Amino acid sequence: MSDRTRAHVFVSGTVQGVYYRANTRERAGEHGVDGWVRNLPDGRVEAVFEGPTEAVESMVEWCWEGSPAANVEDVEAEYGEPRGIEGFEIRR
Repeated sequence: MSDRTRAHVFVSGTVQGVYYRANTRERAGEHGVDGWVRNLPDGRVEAVFEGPTEAVESMVEWCWEGSPAANVEDVEAEYGEPRGIEGFEIRR
């Protein structure tokens, strides 16, 4: 079993226009997690986190907070094998 994992996350609620993506990128950098985050047309935020299992799980937990202005209603996470993403970006 690898000590690295990947989480594909969908966050629902008031999560767009509240610096959610910028805060996610900042937090991922602090945790040494690679991946990306983007807004979806339906109002959700989608993110992928790859890195040490503990750090990725910490990021998924943090998604419930997000940014101070966010009002998170739900976080769905699907775990899988890392695909070798390097760095963390905000996608448009």
